[in-house]
Amino acid sequence: MKGNPITGVRYFQRGMKSLTNPGLKRFIVLPLLLNIVLMGGVSWWGISEISSLVDTVVEWLPGWLSWLSWILLPVAVLTLLVVVVYFFSAILNLIASPFNGLLSEALETQMTGQSLPEESLAATISRTLARELRKLAYFFPRYLLLLVISFIPVINVASPVLWFLFGAWVLTLQYLDYAMDNNGHSFAELHQALRKQPLTVLGFGFIVAIGFMIPIVNMLVMPAAVCGATLYWVEQLKQEFPKNTSPAV
Repeated sequence: MKGNPITGVRYFQRGMKSLTNPGLKRFIVLPLLLNIVLMGGVSWWGISEISSLVDTVVEWLPGWLSWLSWILLPVAVLTLLVVVVYFFSAILNLIASPFNGLLSEALETQMTGQSLPEESLAATISRTLARELRKLAYFFPRYLLLLVISFIPVINVASPVLWFLFGAWVLTLQYLDYAMDNNGHSFAELHQALRKQPLTVLGFGFIVAIGFMIPIVNMLVMPAAVCGATLYWVEQLKQEFPKNTSPAV
């Protein structure tokens, strides 16, 4: 497999540092406030559900398998944490997508010195929301399959690993898409870009997922991931995808 997971981690770190660049803060403040509100609410809900979830799973087990509750408890906690991260990320990105698109565009302009084609705010919002819905249509059937696996006793022991692997891929897809969509590239081309350096993609997505699980730090993860993915796009992928002036699909 091509790429390097450490490279992916470093792009996220550089994305975090980019948040202090002049001219970017206005695209970060409102998504940051949304992040604080939604993350607080989802965290409260998740903590309150863990106990009842474990009790329900244990009730499904026959008496001779009751000892599995000692395994199911940590697995349930970890799985619920991962599930919350990915579902929360999907919802938050839908709401914040216009700001993320503008943030990616502003950083790319700073890096290259070349402005992307101008469009009205209404056109930007319409385009980014449509693309976000396209991504959700891709994400959710796969998320639901993993969710079903998470509730099957014994088999669900493997679910945290499956969530992490697929989730890391999806998180890179999520944040790299802003730069590629801004440049007129389709969803199919986004998948081609992800396959160029799969180890780099997994490294980037993995550190983003870990970041979402760290209190306080998780408030800055989304804009940092947008910036990190934009850096990755400009430095390693853009030259392999000729500029596309037709609407992305």
